[in-house]
Amino acid sequence: MKVKTVELKGNKGVLKIEDTDVYFVNSLRRVMLAELPKLAIDDVIIYDNTSALFDELIAHRLGLIPIPTDLPILAFRNECKCEGKGCPSCTVRYTLSKEGEGVVYSGDLQPEVPSFAITETTIPIVELMKDQRVILEVEAVLGRGRDHAKWQVVLAPRYRMETVISVDKKRMSDAKAFVEELPEDLVELKGDKLELTDPSKAPMLESILDKNKIDFVTMTRDPTKLTFSFETDGSMDAKAALQESVNILTKKYEELRGLLKDL
Repeated sequence: MKVKTVELKGNKGVLKIEDTDVYFVNSLRRVMLAELPKLAIDDVIIYDNTSALFDELIAHRLGLIPIPTDLPILAFRNECKCEGKGCPSCTVRYTLSKEGEGVVYSGDLQPEVPSFAITETTIPIVELMKDQRVILEVEAVLGRGRDHAKWQVVLAPRYRMETVISVDKKRMSDAKAFVEELPEDLVELKGDKLELTDPSKAPMLESILDKNKIDFVTMTRDPTKLTFSFETDGSMDAKAALQESVNILTKKYEELRGLLKDL
């Protein structure tokens, strides 16, 4: 298998993967969605809320705020040495107190430990009118996407097979005329093949071919050459999410290998 990093910076990652099988890349995608742990607010204590929103709505919005997650120093609450009581190793606490006209943002959450300060600070929680206030305390714990969407780190991980567009050599004149009628910068004619200037526009070309019933251009997809892309919600960067997902997938394969040996 060959892997080329196209982009792995901030919250976005794009990889070119060759000489592999679709099922393997799909396994990585599913691990990112369901198995990758992160912090999310799970317990909310509201001391005062005179805003227009019910307590339950505010708690729901709080749960969806990305919480900075440093996995090496954290443990799941049910696996922690504190036996689920909620110590600094498994629980991150925040407080929020705001009064008067204005919008309450995610950045208004004040962490008990400064290193867990919210990075996505402009997510609106509730708008307050004059003389309204919100005072609350929350606890964030580790969880997985398979348990609830609020614990899902990676958003819409996806892969795309490389598109190969061939032209009937006997009808090259028709192909040249067809290319001239296409939107500018959609494809380039190189020999007996068409190349997309932007691979993500393959569905557009396919739609044009179907609509005009073009029979001298053929589109096929190579399942051994994939472009894998994903974004995180900001709770961890793309590189950390990818590395941890690969580690989780590796452990699962090792567990399966061990089970097969016992058969």
